[in-house]
Amino acid sequence: MNYDFSPLLRSAIGFDHFAHLANCALGSAKKNVSYPPYNIEKTGQSEYVVTMALAGFAPQDVSVTHEEDVLIIRGAGAVNTDTSTLMYRGIAMRSFEKRFALGPYSEVSGAQLANGLLTIKIKQILPQERRVKIIPLSTGDEKNSLLPLPY
Repeated sequence: MNYDFSPLLRSAIGFDHFAHLANCALGSAKKNVSYPPYNIEKTGQSEYVVTMALAGFAPQDVSVTHEEDVLIIRGAGAVNTDTSTLMYRGIAMRSFEKRFALGPYSEVSGAQLANGLLTIKIKQILPQERRVKIIPLSTGDEKNSLLPLPY
């Protein structure tokens, strides 16, 4: 039996190792999280872009906040001030709040709302002490290159 863990993975950014853990877990959290639709792209080794479709929302209707390790996007639904009668509503403009769990050392580097798409750039910046260190190997030819281990 195969489980679909995509609902668990689509709101986590920077947790690439989490996919393996989720595939090993039992059960699946099925939840309708389709509004507003969004994409998460990995654009570099430690860079991500979240693109959210927000047709009809103005920049003053949307807020983007980064609190601790959570990216929160809120949208205030538009109020129809037009006096015309709406015959069909195909563009949803209801209020929403979307939360994304960010990986450690993540920072939001920018957000832009253009042509109905909200684009948020996220980058993981590891501190120097957390980066991979390459240790040079000695050949053993140097005198006293390594001290003997105490046993």
